[in-house]
Amino acid sequence: MAIGLLGRKVGMTQIFDETGTVIPVTVLQAGPCHVLQLRTVERDGYEAVQLGFADMPRRLASRSQRGHVAKLDSKRARRRGAGGVELPDRAGCEPQRFIRELRGAVGEHAIGQQLSVAVFESVLSVDVTGTSKGRGTAGVIKRHKFRGQRASHGVKKVHRHAGSTGCNSFPHRVFKGRRMAGRYGDERSTMRNLKVVRVDAENHLILVRGAVPGPNGSYVVIRQTNKL
Repeated sequence: MAIGLLGRKVGMTQIFDETGTVIPVTVLQAGPCHVLQLRTVERDGYEAVQLGFADMPRRLASRSQRGHVAKLDSKRARRRGAGGVELPDRAGCEPQRFIRELRGAVGEHAIGQQLSVAVFESVLSVDVTGTSKGRGTAGVIKRHKFRGQRASHGVKKVHRHAGSTGCNSFPHRVFKGRRMAGRYGDERSTMRNLKVVRVDAENHLILVRGAVPGPNGSYVVIRQTNKL
């Protein structure tokens, strides 16, 4: 499996290197993450490691969420056990708020294993995937960086409008993909090849150079970059 963890965006700040140069960084809380399941080619058709981040109180978790991480006594489980069906292992941890799978070879990972930010000690650059900030319905200037129309004679109260979108007599329609006003943000976004500036294993923090999608407190997936 490519090196990766789940985490949360803490916020942005700046630090100084040995020469006094300021470096803008994003602080990410990476891990600790529990290995919840291992996907195999024989059983699932692909290989992946399923990780969980951030404990959820049991009173807020549904029975299926609790059964995903711990073995629960039920009539169905007893019937399957009596029939000789081997039940899959469980991580034996608290229910997790954020669960994602990282594709790749399983390697030496084991169910119930706990991964920390120390896995990034030798990593130089990472890819960070999150959900961008939702900005609601926005116009073409904010959403697509249009210039807007002229602010001179002949343009009346339509300076920020999109202008003409259709065609003439042929083909009498608007082509698909035309950039218009609409929902802006709240989309999956990945910032690639961010340089790892510092790893704080004691506080489970990793500092990466540059910005990361999403508001402070949002969940992110941090992977070792696959760019050369």
